[in-house]
Amino acid sequence: MDPLDRLDDAAAAAAFRRLVRHLRHRTDAENIDLMGLAGFCRNCLSDWVGEAGGLDKATARETIYGMPYDEWKARHQGEATPEQLRRMEESVAKNDTQGAAVAPPARPGL
Repeated sequence: MDPLDRLDDAAAAAAFRRLVRHLRHRTDAENIDLMGLAGFCRNCLSDWVGEAGGLDKATARETIYGMPYDEWKARHQGEATPEQLRRMEESVAKNDTQGAAVAPPARPGL
């Protein structure tokens, strides 16, 4: 059994909330850069929350972003550069789409 599966749900939930609040604070860490480094971003987290909690996409995104997604994009998201898109594509290609990691995004430049 994976040690992560033995982690108490309350501890896991507290750590998840801390991660989300950290990402809300670090608006300088853009989704495209997160995708380029780790193969996931805030949108991925919102998709996972939506799937796990039965939330619609807009509600799940507002849960993660702390505001409506369109408002967050207008305030904090710049245009992705070709280099950022290249890094994202390379990073996402490493994801295990059959298991624990995330599938590639529906559209580049999240």
